[in-house]
Amino acid sequence: MSAVFRPVCTLLLGLLQVSGSPAASCRDRIPPHDQVARVARFVAHRCDWASMATISSHPPVLGQPFSNVFSVSDGPPGSSSGVPYLYLTHMEVSVQDLQVNPAASLSMSLAQTDFCRLQGFDPQSPLCAHIMLSGSVVQVNGTEAEFAKKALFTRHPEMIDWPTDHNWFFAKFNITQVWVLDYFGGVKIVTPEEYFKATPYHTHTHAASCCVHCLVLSDLMRRWSAPL
Repeated sequence: MSAVFRPVCTLLLGLLQVSGSPAASCRDRIPPHDQVARVARFVAHRCDWASMATISSHPPVLGQPFSNVFSVSDGPPGSSSGVPYLYLTHMEVSVQDLQVNPAASLSMSLAQTDFCRLQGFDPQSPLCAHIMLSGSVVQVNGTEAEFAKKALFTRHPEMIDWPTDHNWFFAKFNITQVWVLDYFGGVKIVTPEEYFKATPYHTHTHAASCCVHCLVLSDLMRRWSAPL
């Protein structure tokens, strides 16, 4: 390889090492901030847990907001449904709140992933994309429960061995409103229809183009590593 070309490849190799594998880099690229519904779907799919706020039914905070952490999944990696599924038990304090009032709010942020850290974004920065979902929690059964099981157990395999005497059940967060903060200028509102119509990743055309670029970079890496 020429001495002129080698520095260019060195730079590309460094970029790929930061972003991970070429394919993962393509798949994990956040959508443009003006495609708000897609950003919301991207965040919902990338996050494995969420903060859920309920209205407390327990003294001494009766009637006050009460936030708690829950593992979530909207589908196995790469198979986003947009619906946050949960694995719950009535023994859990927030689930007891939901029995009195099913209304809740669910928050997820890319600060939960490596994205914001690698970009140098503070978790509270608008550039560290996060979403706030309004809605309610409802139990699911039948075919949907089977999908919820696959979605959750794929991403949270520990759940498989949780105590059976806790009477776990599958539930979903029924979204009525989506709030997105992914750039400067204030929060943006996305309707459920817009949210579910969007896709978190590129279309096939964009994905194919991205993969071509990834193959080119991979080839450059191979050539760079070859003996002179």
